Amino acid sequence: MIIVNNRDKLDWHKGMTVHDLLQEMGYSYKLITVTVNGTLVPQSDYEDHEVPDGAEVTVFHLAHGG
Repeated sequence: MIIVNNRDKLDWHKGMTVHDLLQEMGYSYKLITVTVNGTLVPQSDYEDHEVPDGAEVTVFHLAHGG
């Protein structure tokens, strides 16, 4: 089980990556920042960075404006 943003729960599966998690959670924004267990994951690593079972993941939507 993975906890996302301290509220949502997602079933974990072997080999799950940050990219998989974002797809399963329905995140489609281009400007997203992700941390896994408090460690920032570079966007270039989303397809390869595996999320361990029991991880705490934080997903931020980046927005700009004034």
